[in-house]
Amino acid sequence: MNVRTRFAPSPTGALHIGGARTAIFSWLFARHYGGKFILRIEDTDRTRSTEESISEILDAMTWLSLDWDEGPFRQSDRLEVYQSHVQKLLQTGKAYRCYCSPEELEARRKEAQSQGKVYRYDEKCRALKSTPADKAFAVRLMTPDAGGIVVEDLIRGTIAFDAKEIDDFVIQKTDGFPTYNFAVVIDDVTMDITHVIRGDDHIANTPKQILIYDALGYKTPEFAHVSMILGSDKTKLSKRHGATSTVAYRDMGYLPEALVNYLARLGWSHGDQEVFSKEELVEKFTLDNVGKSPAVFNPGKLLWLNGLYIRNKPAGEIAKLVIPFLEKKGFAATFDEKLVRIMESLKERAKTLLDFAESSDYFFMDEVKYDEAARKKFMTPEVVPVFETLIDKLTSLDVFTVPDLQGVFAEVIEKRGLKLVQVAQPVRVALTGGTVSPGIYEVMEILGKEKVIERLKKAVSYISNNGH
Repeated sequence: MNVRTRFAPSPTGALHIGGARTAIFSWLFARHYGGKFILRIEDTDRTRSTEESISEILDAMTWLSLDWDEGPFRQSDRLEVYQSHVQKLLQTGKAYRCYCSPEELEARRKEAQSQGKVYRYDEKCRALKSTPADKAFAVRLMTPDAGGIVVEDLIRGTIAFDAKEIDDFVIQKTDGFPTYNFAVVIDDVTMDITHVIRGDDHIANTPKQILIYDALGYKTPEFAHVSMILGSDKTKLSKRHGATSTVAYRDMGYLPEALVNYLARLGWSHGDQEVFSKEELVEKFTLDNVGKSPAVFNPGKLLWLNGLYIRNKPAGEIAKLVIPFLEKKGFAATFDEKLVRIMESLKERAKTLLDFAESSDYFFMDEVKYDEAARKKFMTPEVVPVFETLIDKLTSLDVFTVPDLQGVFAEVIEKRGLKLVQVAQPVRVALTGGTVSPGIYEVMEILGKEKVIERLKKAVSYISNNGH
């Protein structure tokens, strides 16, 4: 079938993780059926829309590799399109000018509330015989007083609304800008959108939009309303549950493919499969297996999945991605064989790109900072002769590789009657500042002979000058 989907965020803030999932579903649906995916920026809210938000949304979409076939269109560039459709409705008698001021409308709303009634526009301007001169006006759609509005939702099935509950609502404001519901319909019509996939918070907008389609004589698209994402306490996902901005996950060192995989599975399933490549998602995604119930965001599961993706990614690719994180920490990192080896050595433990940067700082520091607990436990006078023997033997090494280093440690351990851990842990603290690192021989080989000997000498000096 001919499929054209769209993602239409409002640029009033960062791209929310829920919005990102909606974009992913729309993108996957279009790609699955060989259709088109359109990006539209709904920026008619002039008081809240910002260029910064638009830029951040586009950055997030690009980072997630959700490429669009058309756009990004901006509603603020399309005012003439909306206004021409308003004129069409005025000319056919399906809309009318409303001269009621905001103050009048507010007074009527308060009066209805004081009487315990739900406020509905009283159609005062629907049958005006004469129009006030030079007075600002909005434009309202003439809605039916009775009847039903039925939506066959592709996820939720039949949803019915009572037309009498919908008053003559505004489609164009006094400043000439369209209201949200009107602009959405005109955009979807003129962009030939066949499937509208969006959050279920838009269900309430659907009957109004259908009335606009009907008034203009346009065919309605297929609707699919996706359930919201909840936090672990089953309330609406918010900052108290963790980061909600898509780019925040980029800045925390998550891989875009891991986030896409996780969000695609949040409310959609394909058997028990958890891990999907982008190609698999495109192949298998349909709306048939999108659930009706809200999905619960689990940061721990996302972190696990990100770690899995990191372990399966070549160290060379990780090295390139980690450089900005290292630079942010003040290290002058360059892509070379050493950096790749560092990343390879840390892959099994790291769960984010930020983890790599934070656990590899000792490879880039000029001066190691000792962890206090590690210093007290392992940097003792007893290890000074061990370090001095190591320094002597390492200095005479012509080749500084893991097998050679293993041989040196074996000699020292045998000569002094020690266990490996009694030598390896103090050396680890001397070289890295802490007790956790990749294999000690691997760390030494990557650091190189000159730096290892220098740090061991500084450790001896530190212990001699500071005691324990």
